[in-house]
Amino acid sequence: MLVEWQPDRKSDLPLHYQISLHIRNKIIHGEWPVGTKIPSQRRLANDFGVNRSTVVMALDELTADGFLMGNRGGGTVVASSRDHPSSPPPPDWTSYVNSGVQSSNLPTVQEINQAEFRPDIIRLGTGELSPDLLPHEEMKAVLQALSSNKTITLGYEEPKGSAKLRKLIAQHVEGYGIHAAPSSILIVSGALQALHLISIGLLHRGSTILLEKPSYLYSIPIFQSAGMKLSGIPMDIQGIRADLIPKYKKQYNGALLYTIPSFHNPTGTVMTRERREQLMQVCIKEGLPLIEDDVYRDLWIDEPPPMPLKAVDSSGIVLYVGSFSKTVSPGLRIGWIIGPEPVMDRLADIKMQTDYGASSLSQAAAAQWLESGLYQQHIRSLRDRLHMRRTIALSALEKHMGNYAQWNIPKGGFYIWVHLYQDLPLKLLFSAALKEGVLLNPGHLYEGENSRHLRISYAYASMEDLKTGIFKLSVIMKEMAISHPNRST
Repeated sequence: MLVEWQPDRKSDLPLHYQISLHIRNKIIHGEWPVGTKIPSQRRLANDFGVNRSTVVMALDELTADGFLMGNRGGGTVVASSRDHPSSPPPPDWTSYVNSGVQSSNLPTVQEINQAEFRPDIIRLGTGELSPDLLPHEEMKAVLQALSSNKTITLGYEEPKGSAKLRKLIAQHVEGYGIHAAPSSILIVSGALQALHLISIGLLHRGSTILLEKPSYLYSIPIFQSAGMKLSGIPMDIQGIRADLIPKYKKQYNGALLYTIPSFHNPTGTVMTRERREQLMQVCIKEGLPLIEDDVYRDLWIDEPPPMPLKAVDSSGIVLYVGSFSKTVSPGLRIGWIIGPEPVMDRLADIKMQTDYGASSLSQAAAAQWLESGLYQQHIRSLRDRLHMRRTIALSALEKHMGNYAQWNIPKGGFYIWVHLYQDLPLKLLFSAALKEGVLLNPGHLYEGENSRHLRISYAYASMEDLKTGIFKLSVIMKEMAISHPNRST
């Protein structure tokens, strides 16, 4: 629940009364119906920019007036609108919310999503480009060019997406060694939608997805909400342990493999050429289709990664996912899937049922980026700037956290997978850091009970904030290490 209001400090009305009136109006107008659990006192104090005692006064007044009441399960819930006491009770929206098919995000993910928009926060875990790295001027030029192009459609595109954009993407991925006809390409609204379409369009409930452990998929409920199970396969420095795939496929009846071979999220690992060859051989032998999530490919810093799995896919077992969200703009919401035509036909049909196609304007903008050559120019500049940020992050880690952790130097992408020497309670570390204005992505988001890793991103926080945030984190970790001495191994 997001609170987007703050009291007026110039008003003659006391702050607690303004807060009480605001919440009262939320209840009376049905925005917070009966049974709604309101945010915690600490959260409200942060959102309203006031002391916790001010929030307590406001909530006490609302409780005394019968609008709020304590919840046996903890917290405070809406008790009544008090506006029409004789009216029939409203629908129990809480039960509807809890009954929805789509699973909720993990509590930590929900807290991250809310905290990311606080202006005072240092986002050390955010997996997207900083506003400073986004191509504002170039995008402005692209949009201006589109505004004068009278051939741009304002209607729906074909089921698989803009024919022009699919042709340009086919040409684009040729540079990676992938040969794909436009008819084997589906335009989607970002890579996340690609995974959603695959989960509901190709798999039956109860199917098992094999994937790297740790993996980005553990932090999102895309497959789980569709009734899928996840089974993690260990990694080493070369990538996923391909030799273990037959065992896991047999034991868990694996239906499909999901992998991020280039600049893996969250570890930053680049799968070696030899491991990619082994992976393809194993999957072909096992008849195991796979999703190759390659959204970070162009973000190499030291050297390009090996060729994609899709580049050597002569049997059509690879569904290749790409996106502009990590390289040009997450707001553009343009990605693509490349795979066998019957599969793309099926997923296109599902997408038409879902949203009737990606935005035609966004597709036109994406086509302009590729056709004009702006994309390659931007990527070259972006690599240099990410290199600079990576250097600063690594220097700050070495200076402030060298006694507490170790890490590998990523060759590209966004992430440094920090391995803690001491087994710390990461949920407590997350909360303590957030209290100090530092937002983290702890390891348990990507691997169950992982209490030894943090995903540090050098892509979003400013260069000054990278240094400040890592220093603050080191101070918190030092204090926690002293208070949890028996956890060290």
